Amino acid sequence: MATQRVGLVSAIADEQQLMAAYVGGDQAAFGKLFDALAPRLLAFFQRVIADRALAEDLLQLTFERMHAARDRYRVGSPVRPWLFTIAARVRIDELRRRYRLPPSADEAELDRVADSGEPADQAGQIDQRARDLRVREAIDSLPASQRVVVHLHRFEGMTFGEIGAVLGVQEGAVRLRAFRAYDSLRTLLLPLVREEEQQ
Repeated sequence: MATQRVGLVSAIADEQQLMAAYVGGDQAAFGKLFDALAPRLLAFFQRVIADRALAEDLLQLTFERMHAARDRYRVGSPVRPWLFTIAARVRIDELRRRYRLPPSADEAELDRVADSGEPADQAGQIDQRARDLRVREAIDSLPASQRVVVHLHRFEGMTFGEIGAVLGVQEGAVRLRAFRAYDSLRTLLLPLVREEEQQ
């Protein structure tokens, strides 16, 4: 865990340097930023949007908006929370556009439409791949607002304060979503834990 944390700190520092170079006019730095962050952003979109082609379109749109907003980036500040804030806005805009929702549509309405897809099939066997699939299915079964928090917290290593800034909500609201999400995941994954204990 400590090694992962050191790697994350190093990656954050690299991203800040690349972003500073990009803001300063270094176009090669943009390519490196894209290579480093695009897979993470794509995973973020795919957590809430099943259509991979659409997720890739939203990824491109996010980087276009990043390019347009690069002069507003505060050099030296973490890049991921800033970029994921843009991605979160792109996601909300897409949901509102797709389902013809008004700009005033709240999180509950966005959750309702985002969660209207079909549930994923259950995996039948316990091996690492099947385990990963069941964990992903459990995460995918959460309301969209909780999925986003789990993704940013667990997979992107963001603090609750950073996630609040990304999503435009209070840190306390993020903590509540995280508590509910992790509580649900414990319940959903309890059968898997018991199966593994019996092996």
